[in-house]
Amino acid sequence: MGLWVFYLVRGESQTAYALGEQLLRAAQSVQDPALLLEAHYALGDTLFWLGELLPARAHLEQSLALYNPQQHRALASLYGEDAGVFSLAYMSWLLWWLGFPQQAVQKSQEALTLAQEVSHMYSLALAPFYAAGVHQLRREGQAAQARAEEVLALAQAHGFPFWQTLGMFLRGWAVAEQGQAEEGLAQMHQSLTAYQSAGAQVGVSWFLGMLAETYGQGGHPDEGLTVVAEALAIVHTTGERAWEADLYRLKGELLLQSGVWESERLGSAYRNPHAAEAEACFHQALALARCQQAKSLELRAAMSLARLWQRQSKRTEARQLLAEIYGWFTEGFDTADLQEAKTLLEALGE
Repeated sequence: MGLWVFYLVRGESQTAYALGEQLLRAAQSVQDPALLLEAHYALGDTLFWLGELLPARAHLEQSLALYNPQQHRALASLYGEDAGVFSLAYMSWLLWWLGFPQQAVQKSQEALTLAQEVSHMYSLALAPFYAAGVHQLRREGQAAQARAEEVLALAQAHGFPFWQTLGMFLRGWAVAEQGQAEEGLAQMHQSLTAYQSAGAQVGVSWFLGMLAETYGQGGHPDEGLTVVAEALAIVHTTGERAWEADLYRLKGELLLQSGVWESERLGSAYRNPHAAEAEACFHQALALARCQQAKSLELRAAMSLARLWQRQSKRTEARQLLAEIYGWFTEGFDTADLQEAKTLLEALGE
């Protein structure tokens, strides 16, 4: 397990996956429930970052089925983390990706509750970090900040620099999301520098995506585009593809923001010098999200493309595209993404 963690944190997901498979084969050969639990957790975690969402879910479900807090509590001291807490935490993120934002919150709460029950200090710090991540994915700045503050307090009290660094990054995003862009960006940059200086690489494409979007929201699309280019380079180097679809969506949005919308001489459509390139980015984002069955990312990409088509007077195509993915959802209608999609659909129907 130690080697698997080492390679995963360094962003060497393919190597981590190979080690996870070796661990699973070894566990199956001796039919050791504890080893099987750790192997399925390791593979679920790794496959998530590789963007293999459905196989990741299957492994995490098997890990949780095998987990018994009384029997496996000692494993947390042996491996440094409680497999049940970690599996629940990763499942909460995975459920958001797959299009179940309400179940994501519920699973996150289960991870927080279990962390309290097992009373393993490292797990008590990681659970609120993943909970903050769920709120970030749902675009809930205030709730994300509250959980990030919990992470920082626990990390500082018990000497967990890894979680302190990550907690600071999500706190920075949450602060920026609530209108304090300069302070938030400074914290995000400081945290990311410390994280990468320590040799950590896993999740960097996600962090850079948050950073790029914050630049765009602050009116700095060119800086955002530079960050997105860095993130996509990391994706292609490490194979960390969980966030790839949204990076292409962000690239398209930032391209449009960096251009100037001009009214066509005839008709009511608008043009942008980067419209064609942006549209290609949105199509790529849609294709990647659909391939991964990442419904939440597909919804975001569909909204971006629908807004572009709306400005180009392609309202019928825009509504058809967005209505299809919006109609798939069965929960989470209180989230920012789904509320935004509903408002856009209503506007397209006028």
